Parts: sequence; structure tokens; C-alpha cells
Amino acid sequence: MKKKLSISIVILLIIAIIVAIALSNMQSKAELIKISSEKELKELAGVSGENYNGLLATIITPLSGIAGGFSSPINRSTYSNTPFDAHTDSATSKGSYDLPKPYSSAAESSSTSSDYSTTNVQVENVDEADIVKTDGEYIYSVVDDSVYITYAKDANAMENVAKIQEPLSGVYPEDLIIQDNKLIVISGNSTKTIVKIYSLEDKANPTKIKEFQLNKDYYTSRYTNGILYVISSGTVKRSTENNLSYEEDGLEVIPEDPKAYAIKDLDTSKQTIIASYNLKDNSKINVQSYLMDVQNAYVSENNIYLVDNDYTGSYSEPKISDMFGIKGIFGLFEDTNSSSSKDNKSASTIYKFNFKEDGNLEYQTKEQIEGRTIDQFSLDEKDGNLRVAVSNSDGSRIVVLNEDMDQIGKTNNLAKGEKMYSARFMGDRAYLVTYKNTDPLYSIDLSDPEHPKAIGALKIPGYSTYLQPYDENHIIGFGFQTKENVRRNSLGRVTSTSVSIVGMKMALFDVSDINNPKMIEEEVIGDSKTNSTVLENHKALLFDKEKKLLAIPIKNYTSDLTMDSDEDDDISTTIKSYTSKLKSRKYNKIGYAVYSLDITNGFNFKGLITHDASDNSDNNSSSWYSYNNNYISDIRGLYIDDTLYTVSNKEIKANNLDTLAEIKEVIFE
Repeated sequence: MKKKLSISIVILLIIAIIVAIALSNMQSKAELIKISSEKELKELAGVSGENYNGLLATIITPLSGIAGGFSSPINRSTYSNTPFDAHTDSATSKGSYDLPKPYSSAAESSSTSSDYSTTNVQVENVDEADIVKTDGEYIYSVVDDSVYITYAKDANAMENVAKIQEPLSGVYPEDLIIQDNKLIVISGNSTKTIVKIYSLEDKANPTKIKEFQLNKDYYTSRYTNGILYVISSGTVKRSTENNLSYEEDGLEVIPEDPKAYAIKDLDTSKQTIIASYNLKDNSKINVQSYLMDVQNAYVSENNIYLVDNDYTGSYSEPKISDMFGIKGIFGLFEDTNSSSSKDNKSASTIYKFNFKEDGNLEYQTKEQIEGRTIDQFSLDEKDGNLRVAVSNSDGSRIVVLNEDMDQIGKTNNLAKGEKMYSARFMGDRAYLVTYKNTDPLYSIDLSDPEHPKAIGALKIPGYSTYLQPYDENHIIGFGFQTKENVRRNSLGRVTSTSVSIVGMKMALFDVSDINNPKMIEEEVIGDSKTNSTVLENHKALLFDKEKKLLAIPIKNYTSDLTMDSDEDDDISTTIKSYTSKLKSRKYNKIGYAVYSLDITNGFNFKGLITHDASDNSDNNSSSWYSYNNNYISDIRGLYIDDTLYTVSNKEIKANNLDTLAEIKEVIFE
């Protein structure tokens, strides 16, 4: 009798666990844990001295607790290790891609009839902040610890009309946005983000109309549908400082009922703060706080997606084989979700937030997929689906998620053992660049979201770190030209290989036949010491197809840029490493390279505009400068009508857009 009773109990226990798992799968993945106080935030973040796992165990369901303390599964996908096999069928559709306005034409100002360029952004109608902006009449520039407003409608009358400089206690301006005749200045350091909004009714005397401060490091921002969104992120502080407070118009706000949440089954000490502000009605800011880390952000016109690159061991659900296989019933009390598991793989956990009608955000759901994203261009939203390009040791692939963030399709893994350096989505297509010793450009057909296919590949020397649409059938790649170095022993056997960078490269690809992408033009710039900000920041690119205009900042270092083919760091790490050493180097070269570009003639170099900071008094702009005398950080370019303006932290130059003849320069005092 006792034996039968024991068996019945075990069976009931198993059934209960299975039911609990099924119910948790059916529940909304958007379930949040409300945080009501600073104390609770620190407890959940594990910085108050109390055990987070013990507290979390009191929150999740008892039945889940029975199964070794595992939480609601968020990863229900299966993964394929099938190697890439080029598809021989013709594409079902060439796809259509309406180029965003910033790529294809100039915007029209509400206050002037100027034809002028705008910031090179990822998504049309979603503005991104940058260090230089224009409204077609004035240029707004971050210059060291100040922001300058420069009249530029008439190049011959160009002059600085205002300088915004306020004591910021070591917090320096980083980004600007111009919208609704307002100037948004975003400043930050490792502990705070300060946003100041100025009315531009009188350009010579901008009036501050709003200020707020978030107590975490500035991460990114966007403006869309009349709303400014600012995202800050950092570690929850152990000190007595309130992590849930913020400042608005000079007053500290400690909300009695904070909009603060922990994500169920997520153990982290990182806090991400999202502030939204309606520029049209000048209302109070809305501040939401989440216990999550953010390492990548993609913003569409409908949603914000925040990405945390982590490991599957931290989040993945227990396998049925672990629960009911060799481990048996008694194995239920083992930590099947341990991050020290041998089968841990890199993963991207994606959190989805929806824009509400009033401009506020509403957390929707989350999902985790194997592999890591590399930047914001790794994600793209179309027809309610999110397409994500990820890469890990098994290769690179694209995963398609529906509106509920359930996986509905994926490609096979591409280029095992190679790193993914860039990705770009264009309508029903996507393009990936991976690299080891050659540069494969893969073309992917996304016309059937449930069955995406990698159907074309092109291998050439070098690799692209950024892909820019030219039109629906052509792409521009920015990266490096490389050569492979092979070392052999006395018997002729290969003992090792390495890769040397021999110059920066721009390439024009023809993808009209998605099955057979072709490189139709390339331009190698400089040598192994040359690179450009555009390789890691798309906003540094000035491109206008109709004007046949392409221009980028160019930098030359005193040492070669080299990268071993087996090293773990990607090229962005290499670039940043050299950038960080810049201050210890006596000489550096910088200029703004201007090209004409069209399909028939390819790249044609028009000239190099230089900014000289060694002696501004002689106006000798043709010489290079010594860093130790005066440092120029970078150059941005824009056009207003038929004038090209180049802006550094030392001066603005106006040149004729066609001939590049210098018209005037204005020094930042």
C-alpha cells in the first residue's frame, strides 16, 4: 500500500511539474516584478548584502521551485548546426526597399527653403543624436565642453552667434538633437546623464526650458513621433544614494510609487533607465527603471528593442532530459540552469518595449536566441517581425521573431569559425559580412519570414565593418583591405597564418542578382595606418545619391593597424585600442575625404579638406597638425544648398560643394 502511495505521489509530482512548465510557457513572457522601494531594488540587484536567489525564490511559483529553482523559460527555440549550403533556386522576389530620406535626399526645413543634409540614421522618422546637427540655416556643434550655434545659410556671412557653456561638474556634452525648434543637449559621465532643452526662438540667445538628470551613464537616445527617449544604464549603487530618484528642473524627485521593475528570472545588478519627454506639450518627464543590462539598442517607429549579450547558461530552461533522464527525479534539485554549465553558448536576450499613444513605453516581452548581435544594424523590424543577425562559434545566421517574440524562422549557420563584422537589412533582403582570411558577403532572402534562406555569397580580400544602402540593388561597404601572411617551415608546410591590414577600403556591391552578388568597384585609401570613424559610427558618413556625394573623415596613425587572424577581438576593438593610444602619439593626421559616386563611374576622389589646429591665427588650413599642440577629435560633414561644411572641435569650414574651393572658415574661440 505504501509502495503504491509513493508511486502515486511521484507520478502526481511529475504531472504537477509538467503542468507548471506548460502553464509558464502559456503565460505572458512580459511578466514583471514590481519594485516598490529603493531597498527592494538593492535586494533584487544583490547589492544590499542579502541573497538575491533566496529572495527570488519567494517570488516564483512553488512548483517551479521544486524543479531546482528554475524560472519561467524564455527560450523555446531549437538551433541548427547545419553548415551553409548555397541555394541554387532563383529568389522568389527581388524585394523592394524604399530608401529612408536621410540616405537618398535632403530634408526640407520648416523655417527655410534650404536643401540640406541630415544625420545618417538607421530608421526613417527615428532621429539619432550626433555631435553636429543642422536645420538648414544654422549649424549646432559639440565643441569640447561647449555647444556652438553658427549661422551658415549664407556661407560668406558664416559666423558664430551663440555659445552654450554651463558648469557641468565634469559632465561634458556628448550628443545633440534638433527638433521642433528646440535644441537638445545630452551630457554624461560614468555616473549621470544630464539633458538640457533649449528654445531656439532666438538663436543668438537660446533659452533653457527644460532640464532633467538620470543617475546612470548615458547609453543612447532617439526622437520619434514628437517624443524624446533617453536611455541610461549602469550598476545599481550600494551607497545611500537613491537609484530610483532623478532630477527635474533642478529638483530631486523621489517617486512614492516608482515605475521600477525586475524582469522575472533575470539575475543582474545592472539598472537601465528609460526617460521619455514630449517636446510638443512640455509635460513632466516619464521615467521607467528596469533591472537589466543593455549592450545594444534598436529603435523602430513602433518599438524599442534592448539587447543584452550574455550566455545561455544564465537563462536557458532546463532540458526534459536533464529532469527525467539519467539524472532522474532526484536530479530535479540540481541547478540545471547553472551559468557554469559546460554547454554554455553566447546568446542575445532581447527585451521589447512598445510605444503607447501618449508616447510612454510599455514593456512587452523578451526572448533569447543563441549568438550575439554586433550593433544596432543587427536588428530590423518589418511587418511586425523582428529580424536579428547573430554570430557565435557555430557561425552567423538570421533569426526571425514574430510580434510576440516567438521564433518563426531562421537560416542555417554561415561561415563557421568566422566572425560577423557587419549586417544590413534592406526590405526582404539581408546582407552579412563575416571574416577570417577573406571577406564573404552573404545575401539572404527574407521574403518568406518562416523560411529565410542564405542564397548567395561573394568572397574577396578584406572585410566591411559597415554596410550602407546605395539603392535597392547596390550596397557600399566600408572596411579594410587585407592580405594573408602564410609562414612555412623548411619542408614547405604551413606553420601559421596572420592577416595584415594594407589600407582602408570602400567597395560598391551589385546585389541585383541576389544569388550572385558582385563587387563592381573598390577604392583603397591610404595604407596600414589609415582608418575612419565611419567604420564604427555610421553617423560620420555623408552620403547623397542624387548629388553623387560621398564623404568621410580620414585618420592616419603613426603605427600600422594589424590584426592576427586568430585573435578574439573584433576590428572595433582594434580601432578603439589605437584611438585610446592617440594621446601618447606626437603626430596624427586627419582630413575629410570627398568623393563623387555613381554606378557608372564608381568612386572618384575630389579632394581632401583639412583642419589645421597647430596655429589657427595664420589660417593655413593645408598643413597637418601636431596633436601635442592642439588636438582635433574628429570631423563631421554636411551640406546646405551648394556649400559643403566640415566641422571639427576647432573650426567650421565652408567649401563649394562642386569644386571644393574654400569660401570661409570660422574658428571656435
